Amino acid sequence: MSDSPTKQIACLLGPTASGKTAAALAFAARRPVEIVSVDSALVYREMDIGTAKPSADERAAAPHHLIDIIDPAETYSAAEFRADALRLVGEIEARGNVPLLVGGTMLYYKALTQGLNDLPAADPKVRAALDADAARDGWPALHARLAAVDPETAARLAPNDSQRVQRALEVFMLTGQPMSALLAAPRREQEPARWRFVPIALEPSERSVLHARIAARFDAMLAHGFIDEVKRLRARGDLNLAMPSMRCVGYRQAWEYLDGATDRDTMRDKGIFATRQLCKRQLTWLRAMPERIVIDCCADDATAQAVQAIERVSQ
Repeated sequence: MSDSPTKQIACLLGPTASGKTAAALAFAARRPVEIVSVDSALVYREMDIGTAKPSADERAAAPHHLIDIIDPAETYSAAEFRADALRLVGEIEARGNVPLLVGGTMLYYKALTQGLNDLPAADPKVRAALDADAARDGWPALHARLAAVDPETAARLAPNDSQRVQRALEVFMLTGQPMSALLAAPRREQEPARWRFVPIALEPSERSVLHARIAARFDAMLAHGFIDEVKRLRARGDLNLAMPSMRCVGYRQAWEYLDGATDRDTMRDKGIFATRQLCKRQLTWLRAMPERIVIDCCADDATAQAVQAIERVSQ
């Protein structure tokens, strides 16, 4: 950290369906704001309905960044987000506008505020080899392989958690060291901080209220053509369920439904359940931030409270 005073930047964080977009746009109606998305699903083009992407009208109300920046066949890392977000905050301030970070991908926020470990970048050849092994032997067999070289990481992963098992094995294969050891190592030195990012967290006092919103939102997505959106993505022919884009909540369940593996009611139930699980993980991340400003997203005046909190931070 630098000895000189640092500018505060508000970060409106919260789980799915907590009202982040409404609060951000309410603030944007009062100040010249540019919104930087902190969301690993909104980066993908052609994925609008299932990601609850801000509408054209909402995006016209204030400039939005880090939305629709890559193709679903591509990948986007926390390191890339950190670099892009820091660059954008500087550019927004240079234009005389107020940067506001908004989203629910807590890994991105952690990378932005705490820096990154020295983990290797993804290696397509290694991943292809692991995918081939998994297709032949199954992910539980690869989980057992991971347990032999990195028992600490394996102990916290489910045997069928393909994305994380693959990443942990990839890290070991590329570095010869277990990922748990690399994560425990001191983070590399960061440049002196120009900004202090202040988390404002929209959290539910009643989890059931958020669960009801999640179900209503998923039903609204289905009513607005979510299945057709996934059909179009499948028809491209270059996407599959192993890709990060298709691992986004809802897309995997819709893909399996279109494969005939489940019926529509089961797909709906699985999609809602997966979203609730995501919400639970997001809240776990948030509650590990003692410095956060908490707004009850179930309150009738939650939007007004959030706007006031952003105003105080952004002065």
